[in-house]
Amino acid sequence: MTTSRERVMMAVNHQVPDLVPVDLGGHRSSGIMAIAYSQLKQHLGITSGDIYVYDFVQQLAIIEPPVLERFGVDVIEMGRGFARGDADWRDWVLPDGTSCKIPAFIDPVKVGEDWEIRDPDGTLIAIQKAGSLYFEQTCFPWLESGGGDFSDLAVAMDKVMWATLGSPPAPIGLDDAGLRQLTEGAKRLRASTDRAIIGLFGGNLMEWGQFLFRMDQFLMRLAMEPERMGRFLDRLVEMHLANLERFLSAVGPYIDIVLFGDDLGMQGGPQISPRMYHRLFFPRHRAMWLRAKELADVKVMLHSCGGIEPFIPDFIEAGLDILQPVQTSARGMDAALLKREYGRDLCLWGGGCDTQHVLPSGTPEDVAADVRDRVATLSPGGGFVFQQVHNIMADVPPENIVAMLDALATI
Repeated sequence: MTTSRERVMMAVNHQVPDLVPVDLGGHRSSGIMAIAYSQLKQHLGITSGDIYVYDFVQQLAIIEPPVLERFGVDVIEMGRGFARGDADWRDWVLPDGTSCKIPAFIDPVKVGEDWEIRDPDGTLIAIQKAGSLYFEQTCFPWLESGGGDFSDLAVAMDKVMWATLGSPPAPIGLDDAGLRQLTEGAKRLRASTDRAIIGLFGGNLMEWGQFLFRMDQFLMRLAMEPERMGRFLDRLVEMHLANLERFLSAVGPYIDIVLFGDDLGMQGGPQISPRMYHRLFFPRHRAMWLRAKELADVKVMLHSCGGIEPFIPDFIEAGLDILQPVQTSARGMDAALLKREYGRDLCLWGGGCDTQHVLPSGTPEDVAADVRDRVATLSPGGGFVFQQVHNIMADVPPENIVAMLDALATI
């Protein structure tokens, strides 16, 4: 009988598996917001277990074994091998009043009706305003200074929300003691599951520029100061490569896929021109992705939202194996076109159900039909892993989530 791991890796290797592989919560862009997850559990009649919010920024829930098994999920994130004790979690309350657990190292403070995260020096790092369902970045360390000579890169990165509010295995670091913990946790998870395991590394380039300078300022600097921003990106890649070597030395034998992230697209197309991507980002992505394959027997996945089709030939040349989330609602991201033009070279991981319109607003019948149409387009010949286009938002009815995942059983 084919195991989940074998099923996923067959698809990644462009072989036809026995069933369409399913990802739900295997990384931070295929998951479900905790409010929707609580409602899904109630709908399924699951009364055991707490709601664990492992990604505090996006308020994504850990998906528990009964739900993974109910829907035949084939993928799991390496982070599930960590934060396994009661002391690793603290009580909190979701915006709709649902009780939950959040990582113990995160310390939100309520100020009026808002929740705030502050640096030890008092700097406001992130805020969840009253009525909001997630945290927003408030500190852009190089907005005023422009980064100088970039010598304080590591210090500046520590003041960014996405670093401060990490998800397990955070807060484990990459020092010797941390590497031992990473190895132990990843090894233990590998021995406990036959699901394919994704190790979240990051290695973001575009996004770190936007986190540090602010999006508008970074985009202007890319255009006005390309040589200087090239030096910034080189400094960033130097740091990423050193961390990648440590990370994969610890967990490489126990994961199947290493995930890099860099949102390069928008609803209407790329954030930058293909020429700018090729000049500033392609060689640096290539250096990291090829190094990952030298360090471990892993497949390389890139998470990149939006209309990124013009970059895909460069992605392939740079060594990419898997593209996720396949945002088919964005310009140029037609599923049939992507499968026809790039399906021989890339595994298309996602695009399985429209999360902007159909999943939140359609009927269960609409959702099931959308799934069947998309799978018929994307799955022939392998090279496809099913997930909804992006995370399941808080307002998605549980009936639609069930309809989406159950539709796969009819294909």
